[in-house]
Amino acid sequence: MAMSLLAQTIDQLSREKGIEPEIIVSALEDAMVVAARKYYRTEEELRSRFEQETGHIIVYAVRKVVEQVADPVLEMGLEEARGLDPKVEVGGEVYIPKPTDVLGRIAAQTAKQVIFQKVREAERDIVFAEYDGRAGELLHCMVTRVEGPEVIVEIGRHEARMPRREQSRLETYHTGDRLRVVIREVDKTAKGLQVMVSRADPALVQRLFEMEVPEIYDGTVQIKAIAREAGERTKIAVQSRDRDVDPVGACVGMKGMRVQSIIRELRGEKIDIIQWNEDPVQFATNSLSPAKVSRVTLVEGDERQLEVVVEDSQLSLAIGKKGQNVRLASRLLDRRIDIKSEEEKRQEIEAQMASLMSSTARTPVENLKGLGKKTMDKLGEHGISSIEELAAMTPEQLMEIPGVGEKMVQKIADAVKQHFEPDVAETDTPEASAAEVPAEPKTAEESERPAAAVLADAPAPAQEAPPEEEVAEAVTAGSGEEGSKAAEEGGAEKELAAETTESESKRAD
Repeated sequence: MAMSLLAQTIDQLSREKGIEPEIIVSALEDAMVVAARKYYRTEEELRSRFEQETGHIIVYAVRKVVEQVADPVLEMGLEEARGLDPKVEVGGEVYIPKPTDVLGRIAAQTAKQVIFQKVREAERDIVFAEYDGRAGELLHCMVTRVEGPEVIVEIGRHEARMPRREQSRLETYHTGDRLRVVIREVDKTAKGLQVMVSRADPALVQRLFEMEVPEIYDGTVQIKAIAREAGERTKIAVQSRDRDVDPVGACVGMKGMRVQSIIRELRGEKIDIIQWNEDPVQFATNSLSPAKVSRVTLVEGDERQLEVVVEDSQLSLAIGKKGQNVRLASRLLDRRIDIKSEEEKRQEIEAQMASLMSSTARTPVENLKGLGKKTMDKLGEHGISSIEELAAMTPEQLMEIPGVGEKMVQKIADAVKQHFEPDVAETDTPEASAAEVPAEPKTAEESERPAAAVLADAPAPAQEAPPEEEVAEAVTAGSGEEGSKAAEEGGAEKELAAETTESESKRAD
C-alpha cells in the first residue's frame, strides 16, 4: 500500500530532526484537538487519532455511558449509546465523530503552531538526553556563524554556542573554522535548550594532553591540577605512578613534540609542566617555576596561606607579568601565596623587632631610686617618662638637658645601673645608699630663706663638692644642729671606711 502524503511528511521530518515518528504523530493529534475545540467552542472531551492507512486525522467527542445522565455534555444514557455502539456497556465510552473539513484557515494555522512547538520540545528533550552529563568532553565542531560576541558552532545535528567568556583571549573565529572544544554545560531553560561549549576551560588542556600523551591516557601519568588563563599561560601539575617514568618528560615528549602539538592547537599559549608533590612547601617551589625560590613557610594560624621569599633579582620573575605567575600558582595549590624579596623580609623582621621593643612594658622614671625630685622634674620636662628611655640616652644627650652637668650624669648612670643590676651597683658604690637621707618637711621659716643662706649653714664636704642642686637637697634633709650632726656623722663614717680599706690593703700586701 502506498504511503499517504502526510505519512511521508512525518517520516521525512523524523529523519531530519532525529525525532521518533510517534512523537510527530502525537503532536499532530494534539494540534487537531486544539483546532477543533477553537472552532466548535464546546466543553466536550475531544480526542483525535491518526489513521496510517488513509493518512487522515479523525477528531471525535468522547462521552461516558451511565445509567442516569447528570451532564449531557460529557455523559450519555445506555439506550442512546447503544444506538451508536451496540456492544457498549455502562461505564464504557462512545465516540462521536466531528467533521474536520470545516475547521478553516485559522484552525489550520493554530494546528501548525502547535505542531512546531511540540516538535521543538521533542527536539530539545533529545538534545538534552544526548549531551546531559557529558560536561568536559572533547568535541570537534565547525563555526556556522558569529552573532555579536557569541560564536555559534555545529556539533553533529545540533548547534551550540560559545559566549565571549568561554573564548580564548588571543583567538578570532570565522565561519567555516574547525575547532576542538569541550562541553561546558547543558542548560535547559524556558527559552529552550542551550549547549555551551568552551575553548577557555582548563578541561580542554587536559583532554588534549590525554590525546597526545599515551602515559596519561593509560593512567601511568596523572594530571593532578590545572590552572589556566586562556590564550596566555597554563600551569599543569603531573604525577607518575611508575618510578621509572618521568611525568614531566612524558608530557614534553622527545624534543618537545608532544607539548608543541598542544601549543599549536591553543594558538601559541604557553604551558608550564611541573611535578606535583604532596608537600605544599615543595609543591609551591615547583609551581613558581621558572623563578627560583629561597624558602617557603606556612603562615601560622592560616593553613591556606603560604609565605614565599625569593632573591631580589627573582622577585619580578616570581610574580610574573601583571601577577600572572603567582596567580596561576595560587590556583594550582588552592592556597594564597604572599611573595616577598629578601630585602622586604629583612625590613619586616626589623619592623617587628622594633614594634616588640616599643610594646615592652616600661617602668616610670619616678621608680628610679637615688635621684632627687628636682632632677626628676627636669627629666620629665625634657620628655623622659621611663627608666628604659633614660638608660638608652648617651651622656651627651643627658647634658643637653638644662641644669644637668657631668656629675649629675654620673649620678643618673649609677642610679640606672642600680635599678637594672642592684647587686652590682651596691658593690661598686657602697656609700651611695648611706648618702641617701630621707627628706624631712621644711618649716615655714626655712622655706622663706634664700638658697645662699641655706648653703652657708651646711658643713663643707670632705670630698669634691657636688652640684648646687645636690647640696640643696642634702641641706633640705636636716637643718640647724641636727643637719651639722648628720654631716659630721657622715664624715666620720667615711673616714672610718677609708681607714678600714687602707688597713685591709696593707694586710693584703
